[in-house]
Amino acid sequence: MKQEGTGMMKVGCCGYPTSMKKYYERFRLVELNTTFYQYPRMSTVVGWREKAPEDFEFTVKAHQDITHKFKLRMEPSLQAFERMKEICKALRARILLVQTPGSFRPDKLEDAYEFFSKIDRGDLAIVWETRGPSWEETDTREKLAKALRELDVPHVTDPFRGMPTYTGSIAYFRLHGLGTRMYYYQYANEELKRVYDLVKPLEKEGKRSTCSSTTCLC
Repeated sequence: MKQEGTGMMKVGCCGYPTSMKKYYERFRLVELNTTFYQYPRMSTVVGWREKAPEDFEFTVKAHQDITHKFKLRMEPSLQAFERMKEICKALRARILLVQTPGSFRPDKLEDAYEFFSKIDRGDLAIVWETRGPSWEETDTREKLAKALRELDVPHVTDPFRGMPTYTGSIAYFRLHGLGTRMYYYQYANEELKRVYDLVKPLEKEGKRSTCSSTTCLC
């Protein structure tokens, strides 16, 4: 595993690929994805924060109730969102990742707009990862960029597939792997260098860049 870069760029994994002790020696950020599948007890969440170094950062993936069950419909999603806010607060997490499934297509953009515009974010930054080829079409990307700019919700992408339509002050990337075995992919050094070259210009613009990987960064 490679240590995160300096400056405003942070690198981490989606979950812990090794023991927490070893992970904390090499990284200063982790994206928690257990929160996508279940709501952990608050005592467990507090324990995670207490075991981590003081300067360690958590980002949190929103529960699937919000994205897959209720599909960002405002009223049914609200209780789940408030629970995620409590988890983020306990972790001192500043970023909540919302990842919609491939079945959430561009015709649902109005539902997403209502959700993101009406929730009480407080000091929490919300970032959104769209999934599926329908979001990659030119006209759709233009509409998405306009909406996300108005909402100030950074667009999350895999930079190997495409760059975000909007970043705001935060650029958040998720690397899912290449080839046929996506989530079991091991990146070569030259591929990681390519990611760095894609992200570095955003850092120079003063944006805070975060990269998490659902595959191996070795």
